[in-house]
Amino acid sequence: MSTPRTLNTPPTLRTPLTELVGVRHPLVQTGMGWVAGPRLVAATANAGALGILASATMPLDQLKAAVREVKSRTDAPFGVNLRADAADARDRVRVIVDEGVKVASFALAPSRELIAELKDAGVVVVPSIGARRHAEKVAAWGADAVIVQGGEGGGHTGDVATTVLLPQVVDAVDIPVIAAGGFHDGRGLVAALAHGAAGVAMGTRFLLTSDSTVPDAVKARYLAATVKDVTVTTAVDGLPHRMLRTELVDSLESAGRTRTLLRAVRHAAAFRRISGQSWPQLVRDGLAMKHGKELTWSQVLLAANTPMLLKAAMVEGRTDLGVMASGQVAGVIDDLPSCAELVDRVMAEAEATLRSLHTLGTLPTPG
Repeated sequence: MSTPRTLNTPPTLRTPLTELVGVRHPLVQTGMGWVAGPRLVAATANAGALGILASATMPLDQLKAAVREVKSRTDAPFGVNLRADAADARDRVRVIVDEGVKVASFALAPSRELIAELKDAGVVVVPSIGARRHAEKVAAWGADAVIVQGGEGGGHTGDVATTVLLPQVVDAVDIPVIAAGGFHDGRGLVAALAHGAAGVAMGTRFLLTSDSTVPDAVKARYLAATVKDVTVTTAVDGLPHRMLRTELVDSLESAGRTRTLLRAVRHAAAFRRISGQSWPQLVRDGLAMKHGKELTWSQVLLAANTPMLLKAAMVEGRTDLGVMASGQVAGVIDDLPSCAELVDRVMAEAEATLRSLHTLGTLPTPG
């Protein structure tokens, strides 16, 4: 079994996040579908950060096997990302509890009852939110912390920048706030801490590591991207989705309504086979999604596009047939360090930045 490194460990920053979940560094690797598997999560955990296993695309038995694989690779704390609106959400919670997983994160706000069930079992509950009112709601329901994603983040995103959203949420709740959207280095970590955050969460930056299982050809597309090559589109599933601009994205945006819906039906059938869900379960999930986000039925149907188009790129390496969710930060990333190298570098940069700020603060007053 791998264990956290003890030699050449960079300086640590103790924050409410590190105290809450028991990690050495206030860094979180987000639960990216088809990307955040056992290898990446364990490598992140062994580097001293919090790795989050993505479970939405896994059948229940695969989730259990994935959790056990992470545990075989590391003794450090890690988390599992769940869909709060999934028909089998409680079964997945039971896996987390039974396997002793430290953290449960959510892409959508979990119910008050689900939060209570997890907390009663000693699991730390960390929903991801994109608006101050959502943070206030889950905090009132007992969430232990929140991940706040601004518009720069990958995947589904809002239109409020992290630098505007983050201080709003910090001022509104009294639980640890983790900043996401636009972070990739130690300077960003220090900036988030200055805003009152307890740490930062990074998706694209951890995707672009040597420990990520994303095919090399796909990583190359990310590394070649500029900031202007990362766009927001609603063509994939009817909701704003940040991703790399490709010919496929252009074709999705120009496709007619009938062609788009037919593609979504095929993808729904394929996702049903992969996830092991029955059609009634998919319908129940669709109803929950429709209610939770106030979507039209067309948007609910289009939602089947997302996991299958992501799988085509992130698992199969087909950049011509799949989409690549991406934060804007992809445009400033140009290397593929290991998770250990990345975490060490971020923390060293943070220390250097803090030293520099301290020096500025001790300069004599001019005149």
